[in-house]
Amino acid sequence: MTKTLHFDCLSGISGDMTLGALIDLGVSVDQIQQGLQSLNLPDLKLRTEEVKKCGFRAVQIHIDHPPEKAHRHLHHIDAMIDEASEINESAKALAKKIFLCVGEAEAKVHGCSLRKVHFHEVGAIDSIADIVGVAIAIDALDIQHATSSTIPTGTGAITIDHGRVAVPAPATAEILTGVPLMACDIESELTTPTGAAIIKTLARSFGPPPAMTPLRVGYGSGTRDLEGQANVLRVTLGELAEASSSQGQIETDRVTLLESNIDDATAEQLANVSELLMNAEALDVWQTPIVMKKGRLATTVSVLCDAGRIGALQTLLFTQTSTIGIRRTEMNRSKLARESQTVQTPDGPATGKTVRLPDGTLRFSLENDEVKRLSAATGKSADQIRAEAQAAFAGLIAEGREPSGPA
Repeated sequence: MTKTLHFDCLSGISGDMTLGALIDLGVSVDQIQQGLQSLNLPDLKLRTEEVKKCGFRAVQIHIDHPPEKAHRHLHHIDAMIDEASEINESAKALAKKIFLCVGEAEAKVHGCSLRKVHFHEVGAIDSIADIVGVAIAIDALDIQHATSSTIPTGTGAITIDHGRVAVPAPATAEILTGVPLMACDIESELTTPTGAAIIKTLARSFGPPPAMTPLRVGYGSGTRDLEGQANVLRVTLGELAEASSSQGQIETDRVTLLESNIDDATAEQLANVSELLMNAEALDVWQTPIVMKKGRLATTVSVLCDAGRIGALQTLLFTQTSTIGIRRTEMNRSKLARESQTVQTPDGPATGKTVRLPDGTLRFSLENDEVKRLSAATGKSADQIRAEAQAAFAGLIAEGREPSGPA
């Protein structure tokens, strides 16, 4: 079974809230402490405290360390992580990936190169401990998959090293590009740059929890008290729901459907915009004939995409068609895991995809581009090309050979 985490970020997310929630799930504080001390921070001490927020218990994190004023660069932090002897390589890689997410956002906000970025709040010992501690905890829990609710940022203004800024802080806003946000009018910084980088790095999708079996629930506390709701982050550890066969796993994710009705475009124009949308990383594009008001014939252009591509694809629809409105629907999706497979046909190698059905049966289909390529090269019909590829695949299965790798 695939272990998963689902983050409920009703009150936002920060590094200490995340670490507290993961420790509440059962990760050893001693293991995290040992890893943090190997960062050449021997005076750092991690403490946990059980607190109540609006009547609900949660784990609050305290990082004790001597005062410092160092502003570190990304390569300084990477070196600290690389030299840590008590941290697994997978945890090191995750921590460095989270810091890179912050660094890229800071570089863009300040208009400088990644190497010249000064980490201020995120370069402080507290934030280093939060990010590296989270990476150690994720590795200890053996998490292979994570999802999250949409993210509230809060409103108002805060003061940082660069002065007074609007919430979300500039780095947080940049990190959260492509991430669905939750409407929120609480005047407080609910999501920090550290929390934003953690969730953007970990979460594969944003929305309701996936189909899973919950195992444990952990709560991490924020430092502030919020009016009317508990300032806590809830993290649910579970196992993803799978098909009845261990070999036929059904994957779930969250996608967005963009749709627009267009009544004044030619078939050539619609074909062109469909190609542009696919080239811009839409998951799928299709057209549906409809009859609009006043009896006018028209076409619905439908675009399926990940949350991170909504902005770019909407811009394409607005600029490449005459539409003045686009509908947007968030959708849960179930799909069969797919793998790439190359078969040896009488006319040479050809590549297709296999999927494994819930009963464990493998199904193979040749890529249409491959069909066209072989048909043009040999003069054979598309049906004959597909039949020969299916026969070659059946031969592989008879020999007990599995698909060649992920698609």
